[in-house]
Amino acid sequence: MKMTNINDFRIRYLEYDNVPKMSDVTQVLLLLHGIGASAERWLPVVPELSKYFKVIVPDIIGFGYSDKPTVEYTLDFFITFLQGFLDNLDIENLNIIGSSFGGWMAMEFAMRFNKRVDRLVLAAPAGLMQFSTHVLDEYIMAALYPTRENTLKAFMDMAFNPGIVTEDTVTDFVNRMRLPNAKYAFMSTLLGMRDSPTLNERLSKIIMPTMFVWGKDDNMIPIQCLKDYRLVPRGELVVINDCGHSPFVEKPTEFSKAVLKFLANHTLGDHIK
Repeated sequence: MKMTNINDFRIRYLEYDNVPKMSDVTQVLLLLHGIGASAERWLPVVPELSKYFKVIVPDIIGFGYSDKPTVEYTLDFFITFLQGFLDNLDIENLNIIGSSFGGWMAMEFAMRFNKRVDRLVLAAPAGLMQFSTHVLDEYIMAALYPTRENTLKAFMDMAFNPGIVTEDTVTDFVNRMRLPNAKYAFMSTLLGMRDSPTLNERLSKIIMPTMFVWGKDDNMIPIQCLKDYRLVPRGELVVINDCGHSPFVEKPTEFSKAVLKFLANHTLGDHIK
């Protein structure tokens, strides 16, 4: 765990650098979590991914244990945060995996700074859905009223297999949503996403190799929201069966295998097996 400061705001992040030193260059893989989540959400896949990449996992500003300033959490605010975060860590080029809200951030950043992003993986990204869903409404309710009962129900309905939801997951979410300004940051982010330009009409601007990963049984952001991933010039789609909204939590082995195969096909050569 490390900390950095961006415009006087303290940002917490996790860093893993377990790659064997086969060359002077280690590729960076940035993992961006969903709304209301934290860096720990990615822990099921970090051990495998960090064999091949320097993995950086921030608590996005407003979430996790990073600062939660009283500002408007707009699209521009998040992109400026991400730009500052990467500059602080002297990261010029990278690969990004973004989940849900983090996928929305990743797509926007990739369109604005396409020379910095080599490859993009989007796990059920937000920003493509034009309507709410019952599970999303449950999740918002859990954020605003973070009781154990509300949170457990939301996370169980988010998953294909409710049995994967642990007591630690529920407790951590409840504790974080009770932090000062956590509810404000959550709701301001939802409003910022609502007021942002529609992504569907701009998918053609994502020019780097891009893989969408979707749980077939995602009831939070259904796969139908993707519509036509072929609008992304170099896009491809992987659908994981018996899986809900967070394939990297529910199916970490299958998710990691798909991600590493995609990245190997485009960047890393034959050393990923």
